[in-house]
Amino acid sequence: MRPDAGLLLVDKPAGATSHDIMLRLRRALGVRRVGHTGTLDPFATGLLLALVGAFTRLADFFHALPKSYEATLELGRETDTDDLTGVTVSGSPAWRGCEGERVRAAFAARVGKGRQVPSVYSARHVGGERAYDLARRGDRPALEAREVVFHELTVTEVDLPRVRFRARVSTGTYVRALARDIGRDLGAGAHLTALRRTGIGPFPLAEAVGPEEAADAVTAALPAWRPGPGALPWFPQRRLSGREEAEVRNGRPVERGDLLPPLWTDLTSAEPEAGPLALVAGDTLVAIAEARDDRLFPRKVFPA
Repeated sequence: MRPDAGLLLVDKPAGATSHDIMLRLRRALGVRRVGHTGTLDPFATGLLLALVGAFTRLADFFHALPKSYEATLELGRETDTDDLTGVTVSGSPAWRGCEGERVRAAFAARVGKGRQVPSVYSARHVGGERAYDLARRGDRPALEAREVVFHELTVTEVDLPRVRFRARVSTGTYVRALARDIGRDLGAGAHLTALRRTGIGPFPLAEAVGPEEAADAVTAALPAWRPGPGALPWFPQRRLSGREEAEVRNGRPVERGDLLPPLWTDLTSAEPEAGPLALVAGDTLVAIAEARDDRLFPRKVFPA
């Protein structure tokens, strides 16, 4: 795999958009194709997964990974954006009666499957437009509730009116909307004041680098840079012989053979072998394949 193709774990600073970070990475790495697997709001910090070069074709495989956060909400005020950047739409002194056990019970009650109405200022599509574009024009788009999963919600500190917590959630979940809903559950209103993404699936924030360190991470082959099958540790792998690699690069299937189990398994997911597989030669990701009739058919083949 070319050195300009891989997955880079980036620690996004506050104040920059996810798009800003991608532009900075393009300049730092000297490559044209860089994309992320999921945005962070400008005020938020933490893990962004950047796909570089040919690996931008892998973006769809990352969307279902659960995400982990550390966050802070403030009780007593609800905003139109559900976070500290918005305008106050309601306020209540009821937060003064929200003792610690009551707050923890409100979080505990939401663990598991549920339905969530996304924030009005979100990227959801309404009639062909983004909800946030409609909201900025003064409209209040009616968004439908979506099924989400709160795998973990742990209150780490209650310092009223602020509540700090950890969350591990399914894709498509808005932590801003969770803060809003917890405030409503407590009858006090709330908005999110801080958000830091600490993990995406098997990828920890601890291995990420700042945007200014991207080039050094690639050159030094730091854990933040994953140019081969390590970018997809939840995929089963099939190692190819030299002859099989040539077949795959020409778009031809190979026998299923023996599969190596994934290095990381999300126990909330379906059986991993039911999904796509990685075809590997040495440390190189050759292709993504699907199994059918005991054969592996290449669907995305990467340049040598």
